[in-house]
Amino acid sequence: MRMYDIILKKRNGESLSKEEISYFVREYTEGSIPDYQASALLMAIYFQKMNKEETVYLTEAMMKSGEIINLSSINGIKVDKHSTGGVGDKTTIALGPIVAACGVPVAKMSGRGLGHTGGTIDKLEAIPGFSVEMSQATFINNVNRIKLAVAGQTGNLVPADKNLYALRDVTATVDNISLIASSIMSKKLASGADAILLDVKTGDGAFMKEIDESFLLAKEMVDIGNNMNKDTIAVVTDMNQPLGYAIGNSLEVKEAIRLLKGEGPEDLKALCHFLGAYMLLLANKVNTESEGIQMVQQVIESGKAFEMLIKFIEQQGGDTAYVEDLSSLPQAEEILILKSEKKGYIHKIQADTVGLSALILGAGRDTKDSDIDLSVGIVLNKKVGDYVETDDILAYIHCNDIKKGEVSINQLREAYTIEENPLNVRPLIFGVVDKNGIRKLY
Repeated sequence: MRMYDIILKKRNGESLSKEEISYFVREYTEGSIPDYQASALLMAIYFQKMNKEETVYLTEAMMKSGEIINLSSINGIKVDKHSTGGVGDKTTIALGPIVAACGVPVAKMSGRGLGHTGGTIDKLEAIPGFSVEMSQATFINNVNRIKLAVAGQTGNLVPADKNLYALRDVTATVDNISLIASSIMSKKLASGADAILLDVKTGDGAFMKEIDESFLLAKEMVDIGNNMNKDTIAVVTDMNQPLGYAIGNSLEVKEAIRLLKGEGPEDLKALCHFLGAYMLLLANKVNTESEGIQMVQQVIESGKAFEMLIKFIEQQGGDTAYVEDLSSLPQAEEILILKSEKKGYIHKIQADTVGLSALILGAGRDTKDSDIDLSVGIVLNKKVGDYVETDDILAYIHCNDIKKGEVSINQLREAYTIEENPLNVRPLIFGVVDKNGIRKLY
């Protein structure tokens, strides 16, 4: 088999066989295929697309390029949840304890963030002592003991994706639904869960900007999961403004903990209720969406979800005193204020601009080796649809460097659009995609 022939075949718009795709993934991962040939194939795929069979073949080959986690010794149906990423997305920190408190095992493997804020692991490490470093045996035992554990991804999980994504990033071939879907699903499938819930973000702060494109990506990933015998459901949700009010690691942890105490912003609460319900459906704990939402509400109101968080933090070495007293978590030295320069209704808070403003403060990583400042970030005071007067506070900027804070606040000002007329706010949840197809809710 020659790489030249595979490139030519895809360039001419033909479908690649399972053997051809497996050959490419295996040989490129092992270093036998040079970057220039891999780039040529990626560009051919970008323009000629892949059909559903090719996408499944690519996902499977990538999944098998490294270690596949075996979680069969964990009791019950393991449901994994993945978000395609957004600004202020601290959902997992709240959702893990909620679902575990409902009796569903949550065995979560997460990575570190690269972008405007840290990933789930970075955020949790704002709690002193908390660690994700553990053996696979300890990870499994922890889930069997309390139904919840979060560990760092093993270095040998889907190495093909690490290599191919780096190449796609520098060859302008990231934005292809088959390549995106196979990248995400290969990691989820290799992580060992029995069922997968996908939170597919759409809007300014998401990878997929357009709603229709987001549904196409969701459908592609759901089809991959179900074709590989994993019950998979996707929910398409809004990321045209940040989720909740807090953007920044420690700030987001505080907001997630407040939700588990029955407080927290309404959009984050609604999203956790909805996603939690579908995780319970996938685990066969409930029969309907409404039953799932009711069960989620019950474990929050009874305090069981917060109790689960305490057990989880304690089990992974964290000091639970910091969870009980949120003021003891990392805090920035200075708080700057962004005020409205006009009165009217907030029509837009451009999520990606807010994310960049947080990155300027040090809340995220420019490169994988960048250090994160866990204490800095942004707390919104108003959301899209709110009415503001001139000089009303729009946001608080938490910083440890005044110069960075001033640059951030100037950037953040550009995120807001304020108009005289009220507007219809976009829905938080656009629809659900499962094995039966697409169900739009708007």
